[in-house]
Amino acid sequence: MSMKAPRGTVDILPEEAAKWQFVEQKIKDVCRRYHFDEIRTPLFEHTEVFQRGVGDSTDIVQKEMYTFEDRGGRSLTLRPEGTASVVRSFVEHKMHGNPSQPVKLYYFAQMFRYERPQKGRMRQLNQFGVEAMGSADPAIDAEVIDLAMSVYRELGLRSLKLVINSLGDKESRENHRQALVDHFTPHKVELCNDCQTRLVQNPLRILDCKTDSEHPAMKTAPSVLDYLNEDSTIYFEKVKNYLTLMGIDYEVDPNLVRGLDYYNHTAFEIMSEAEGFGAITTLTGGGRYNGLIEELGGPATPGIGFGMGLERLLMALEAENVKIPADEDLDCFIVTVGDEAEKASVQLVHELRKNGIQIDRDYQDRKTKAQFKAADRFRAKYVLILGESEIAQQVINVKEMIRVTRKKYV
Repeated sequence: MSMKAPRGTVDILPEEAAKWQFVEQKIKDVCRRYHFDEIRTPLFEHTEVFQRGVGDSTDIVQKEMYTFEDRGGRSLTLRPEGTASVVRSFVEHKMHGNPSQPVKLYYFAQMFRYERPQKGRMRQLNQFGVEAMGSADPAIDAEVIDLAMSVYRELGLRSLKLVINSLGDKESRENHRQALVDHFTPHKVELCNDCQTRLVQNPLRILDCKTDSEHPAMKTAPSVLDYLNEDSTIYFEKVKNYLTLMGIDYEVDPNLVRGLDYYNHTAFEIMSEAEGFGAITTLTGGGRYNGLIEELGGPATPGIGFGMGLERLLMALEAENVKIPADEDLDCFIVTVGDEAEKASVQLVHELRKNGIQIDRDYQDRKTKAQFKAADRFRAKYVLILGESEIAQQVINVKEMIRVTRKKYV
């Protein structure tokens, strides 16, 4: 029997957890300012939620989902991504009927994908994401992108590149789809097996293939931007104009399609350009998904969102040598002398904690000197000394251990 964590999973130990807590709190602060509220969805869903929501032609559904049958014979799947679950909740709880629209939500969630583990890409991954549902205004697209960029900037990242594209509305996508089929059909036998399937199911995803990325036909593939109708063109121009007004630099990449079937109109990725970050540079991916809410049983409702991998965010911070402050100092440590003092300390520690004081005590029956050493290891700011004489006088001695709070940068 193996007593190690399963392949593709890791333990986050206390010293690492301090980084996660700092990053998560910073993200929550940004979401509060942008007026996004937190949502928490179940760890698993009915498999159909992801089959319909993510798309049968995606790698996630075809190759990466952890799917099992419960004792009632129902097919359930550990969530591989966040949007479908949030949209399912949006529909189930009729949030589309809320008087305040759009509904702006964010989440922190663990995702599960059966893929080859590598640095920053695990089988159990942690993701932060946002979803804004109920508005077809291109300004909300720019706001969602701005939120993601603000998270990175406020954490200290600077080597970033924002790439955007438009996939157009349904009419534009259909026109481009046919152009892709016409273009790639003569080369079908030269493409990988996945792309041969995609040519029938979703030819747009051929442009996202890593196996065939160097095939000559990729370089001459028709651009979706050439097939945007007037409405889609105007929409994309507005998104770009809003980003410019916000002072957000971007590049347009007509080959950016994203890996999920539900995207239309705006698609975007944020990448790290930090030296030594690695071959896979994408930090965040997202876009607009008008039609997805309908697909999951709700009324026609537009939406846009993104998913941000927290493991990759921490990797980017490390690559740019951004240090995360973690206050490791303990407020107080109580040192007791004698059995009566040890008993009295139980109630004292309890009362101080109730009043907001961070305090710890000895649980190893150590001598006084050893208790002081323990207080020093915990980096206690103050030591409370309680003995028989202090009990008799109903006082406690307080010793200041350090005058300045020390912060460890991790």
